[in-house]
Amino acid sequence: MDASVSLIPIIAPPSSDPSGRVDAWPSQDEKLKQLHSPEAYEMIQNHLALILGNRLGDSASVAQISKLRVGQVYAASVMYGYFLKRVDQRFQLEKSMKMLPNASDAEESSVQQAKGDRRPIGGEGSYEAVSSHPEVSPWSGGINPGGFGHGIKTSRLRNYVMYFDGETLQRYATIRSKEAVSIFEKHTEAFFGRPEIIITSQGTVYSSNDELMKISFNGLKRLVLEAVTFGSFLWDVESYVDSRYHFVMN
Repeated sequence: MDASVSLIPIIAPPSSDPSGRVDAWPSQDEKLKQLHSPEAYEMIQNHLALILGNRLGDSASVAQISKLRVGQVYAASVMYGYFLKRVDQRFQLEKSMKMLPNASDAEESSVQQAKGDRRPIGGEGSYEAVSSHPEVSPWSGGINPGGFGHGIKTSRLRNYVMYFDGETLQRYATIRSKEAVSIFEKHTEAFFGRPEIIITSQGTVYSSNDELMKISFNGLKRLVLEAVTFGSFLWDVESYVDSRYHFVMN
């Protein structure tokens, strides 16, 4: 990746470390920050706040979390990074051309009052990870309208996104090519492994090879930052290749 940022290695089995921790990697927050515009990074901070809640500034505490759940958060963050880069590219263009709309007080008020139904990792009484991003669904590319505005700060880019209709949001949150989808899937599986999903006769879904892993909240922050940046990078690469071979349909 740019700015000499090394990717986190494959998540090792918890048994490989006496402490059971899996996040023995250095922080590269500043390097990752440099790869995003100031407006996009504000959105990323909001994304982190949605996932980690009041644990965002907690660098010492360690949580025991399902590896499958962490993988879902990582995948959702890759999707969010892809979505965010696509939106930010349009935002920066309109900003340079002085074509940005002005957010009304009514719209801003409605955003602040919107409530989501996800609990952050490390919220009181729970270390359970969210299964998908509150704003962008990692599996279907869909939008959860209740996610916007829950526990996040106002920003110019978020106000800009609020002008999009549902169809535009859906389109921007969907990976455009099967090639990019394949890269996304292979990258995530190489990182966390392929879960063996089983559906019981009662309709319950679970992973037969899931395991609990110990990871610090600082490690979770690094994972999410890298995932968002990888999603942004995926958009850039897809767009560059499409400019030469024209394989993207929308």
